[in-house]
Amino acid sequence: MAYAASLSLQSNVAVALNELTSDLIRQLEGQTPDLALLFVGGAHAEQLPAIQAQLAATFPNAVLLTCTAESIAGGAREVEEEPALAVWGATLPGSRLQPFHVVFQNTPDGFVCDGLPEAPEDQSELRAILLLADPVSCPIQELLERLEQDYPGVPVLGGMASYWQNPRDPKLGLNASAVPRGAVGVVLRGGPRVRAVVSQGCRPIGETMVVTKAEGNQILELGGRPALTRLEQTYAGLSEQERTLLRNGLHLGIAMTEYRDQFGRGDFLITNVISAERESGALAIGNVVRPGQTVQFHVRDSQTAHQDLLELLTRLQADRSPGGGALLFSCNGRGSRLFSQPNHDAALVQEICGPLPLAGFFARGELGPVGKRNFIHGFTASLALFDEV
Repeated sequence: MAYAASLSLQSNVAVALNELTSDLIRQLEGQTPDLALLFVGGAHAEQLPAIQAQLAATFPNAVLLTCTAESIAGGAREVEEEPALAVWGATLPGSRLQPFHVVFQNTPDGFVCDGLPEAPEDQSELRAILLLADPVSCPIQELLERLEQDYPGVPVLGGMASYWQNPRDPKLGLNASAVPRGAVGVVLRGGPRVRAVVSQGCRPIGETMVVTKAEGNQILELGGRPALTRLEQTYAGLSEQERTLLRNGLHLGIAMTEYRDQFGRGDFLITNVISAERESGALAIGNVVRPGQTVQFHVRDSQTAHQDLLELLTRLQADRSPGGGALLFSCNGRGSRLFSQPNHDAALVQEICGPLPLAGFFARGELGPVGKRNFIHGFTASLALFDEV
């Protein structure tokens, strides 16, 4: 296996592409990649079709996935809202790559998905699915549910494109073509292990509670009392600092299993609390919830987000050998919008797991597993970490 990544800040696209391709081939010691991902900053987004075609012509034997983004990551740097291109490549002997382009039709019976590769009967060699999606035309929840049916337990890692001027502009690319809608991806079979890190960056407040009444995404009762009453009780027991964090953004953690006496980091799927209804006492959240699930209110700040990613990376690195490569999918609400220091997520990955060839982008929704199921997240850093062998 060999991995490479390169970042260019050139405003001239032709010069930038020449820099990237030359640097990638140099790092791969003259080889060309089997798999490449290209991340196109907003200043270059309107040139996506030409960029896609040129890079595919340079690496004709590679599976090439492309995505437009508000901000780009490369190496230990995060380039926010400036001209940038980043490319990541890997030679993967022994791997079988199945690229795909998924499109959807909205029918009276719901969304119909077309374009997914047929899942193999023997799924023992499946490593991961890398997925880049158009938030305008891809119903991502329906796609994740379909992938769960066809590829149960296989991690889906990636994100939603985060830059466009016109909603109909192509935001994705697959091999030599720009893609106007849907999602693009690749199924990885055989080859190196791909490890998933999903840092949701929240910490719990108050106590765990059981949902005793719910409808869809509406929590009506927690522990037999109106959900809003339980929130008010939790708020009353907080410090002033925690109250401030709650007022700035309240989240709810949904436990992935009820069969535990204690819950900790990684045990919850974090979702937003969207609204509260005074009359009924209901809370609306960003996910469907059912009676019997265990939940806990959460808050987020930069210190918690830093500590969460640090601990997850440290735990992961203790179980792997040096080397490999990394793809980073961070929320566009992170970066300088969350942290006081620049380059936070990319630099921390390099500090704990590096040096690594790393590239990625700031997404409008990040994809990754919690427990054994895949979800779309917000304010999250999702990392695909490829082993050296």
